[in-house]
Amino acid sequence: MITLKNVVLRRGAKVILDSASVTLNPGEKIGLVGRNGAGKSSLFAMLNGTLHEDGGEFYIPAQWRMAQVAQDMPETEQSATDYVVEGDVVLLAAQAEVTASEESGDGDRMAHAYMELYDAGAHDAQARAQALILGLGFKVSELDNPVNSFSGGWRMRLQLARALMCPSELLLLDEPTNHLDLDALVWLEAWLQRYPGTMLVISHDREFLDAVTDVTVHIERAKLTRYGGNYSKFEDLRAEQMALQQGAFNKQQDKIAHLQKFIARFKAKASKAKQAQSRVKALDRMEKIAPLLAEADFTFEFKEPANLPNPMLSMQNAFFGYPAPEDAPEGTPPTVIVQNVSKSVLAGQRIGILGANGQGKSTLVKTIARALTPISGEMTEGKGLNIGYFAQQELDVLRPADNPLEHMIRLVKEMTAAGKLGNQPTREQDLRSFLGNFNFSGDMVKQAVGSMSGGEKARLVLCMIVWQRPNLLLLDEPTNHLDLATREALSMALNEFEGTVMLVSHDRALLRAVCDEFWMVSQGGVAPFDGDLDDYQKYLLDYAKRQREEAKKAANTPGPAVDATKTIAVSAQQVGAKGIFDAQKPADKKQEAQRRQQQSDNAKPLRKELEKIDTRMASLTAERDSLQAGLAVTTAPAEIAQSGKRLKAIDAELVTLEERWLELTEQIETATA
Repeated sequence: MITLKNVVLRRGAKVILDSASVTLNPGEKIGLVGRNGAGKSSLFAMLNGTLHEDGGEFYIPAQWRMAQVAQDMPETEQSATDYVVEGDVVLLAAQAEVTASEESGDGDRMAHAYMELYDAGAHDAQARAQALILGLGFKVSELDNPVNSFSGGWRMRLQLARALMCPSELLLLDEPTNHLDLDALVWLEAWLQRYPGTMLVISHDREFLDAVTDVTVHIERAKLTRYGGNYSKFEDLRAEQMALQQGAFNKQQDKIAHLQKFIARFKAKASKAKQAQSRVKALDRMEKIAPLLAEADFTFEFKEPANLPNPMLSMQNAFFGYPAPEDAPEGTPPTVIVQNVSKSVLAGQRIGILGANGQGKSTLVKTIARALTPISGEMTEGKGLNIGYFAQQELDVLRPADNPLEHMIRLVKEMTAAGKLGNQPTREQDLRSFLGNFNFSGDMVKQAVGSMSGGEKARLVLCMIVWQRPNLLLLDEPTNHLDLATREALSMALNEFEGTVMLVSHDRALLRAVCDEFWMVSQGGVAPFDGDLDDYQKYLLDYAKRQREEAKKAANTPGPAVDATKTIAVSAQQVGAKGIFDAQKPADKKQEAQRRQQQSDNAKPLRKELEKIDTRMASLTAERDSLQAGLAVTTAPAEIAQSGKRLKAIDAELVTLEERWLELTEQIETATA
């Protein structure tokens, strides 16, 4: 087990841990939580040996192998598969021993070396590595691509895959979800739930912590407090603890006030001087219970939009993508990512945009935000449309050399030139005050953005968006660098926002709290997603399971593993609004089409009955709403009795229909499986 007993840890002059103690047992999955700057990453540095304790006792089993995500950006021409395979240090050691034994000519040593190589999993190493790579969102066609050909975010995914590839008894994960989209995040959760060792994870994703942890360690005021349970359980226990502590503090303050009153009243009287002096000593000895002055949480709100056009936006046969590069040969066509989109965005809608990475979510949002021009088709904006856009990469809209005040002044000039200024305050002092509402005060208003943390940059982007008073919010992964408290503040602000929200996020807690409908970007199109996030997560998990099975099957196929895995001709990118499609060889397409046609024929009568039930339920629901509205205005006893009787009958029929609806849904799923 890992033990810390009265540990003192400093980083420069700052005390990170002061007489902190905690015990972590083998096999536990621990979430490490605390405010930004509390010392979470410093504790990780002590665990991996980068930092050493300045006092107390720290023990970690010497035989434990440790895996963690390297924070440096990999620079290599190795293929993605080979790079991840090298994360298996046990396999590398076994391969080195085979080479050495062959050079020595020692037959016994060679026999042992080859046995160790087999035990290390050399026979399926590439398949295991490729399963990790595919699970984290890469395409099959990218398995052999050089590491340097990927962007920074994708290379960090490869670093994560290397950490998962490494056999370990202790796994340290520091914000592993920052570079992931929702389908890769769901896959990672499932993988971590099967991990047999001890795991410590730092994350600001509430649902991720709930899914993968069973213990929570809270860092606060240089102390470590252990709570049994995941993050939600921790919140409940901490709330109870805070209430008890506040009650104890209030009780103590009453006692202090009583003692002070006695001292003030009698200290000048000779007959009472002795008693008064004893009260002074009692007051000095009393253990001070720290008042629970909750650190000021960051809160903000979106101002009421000046107007709400309806529809906000209309798209007709629109094609979205990227123009041909400037250095491309003349006549090179543009790259189309999403095509033939005919959708309207209405006032007050709250739309969550789902879809695997690379399918076009950000392309759709960028085009609506006017950062890209549609390749073809029509996009009609409502009169007075005012867009607030949070880019996935904050530096897309921030200038590293400028400070927050300069960003606000430039924003005023841009909106003035565009005739969209409205009645926002524009004096420098007004802008300083506004920045102060977002925790940019004092010298911070003059600090270069390039030197700020990711969370501070995200707050500045939010500040600029709120100041513009938009009526349409386009948010592309706004929570990547926000801590839990700021995510909660954003969720509350979005729920109170009176305009329209379009949100791309892997933070399921935010999606659940804010969105009431979902669009799926998949297979080059955009379609409504009939289901909730649990449905989406379920078929992502089903897909990941199929993918693992394909990888395992490929590993057992004779021939090089890397070639065998290429039979997996579908990736996580191909999760669509209507489900997950299996890979096919060309020769199997006709047979597969016949099978699907037979499945469709089997399900037809079931679907027809399901449609009838949907229609009947909609009719009954409308009738129920009408009756309930009538009850609010009628006073006639006979009418009230008749309406009540009918409402009871409607509710009973709806219950029966809902049960049949569930039965039919299961039968259709079975018929089309």
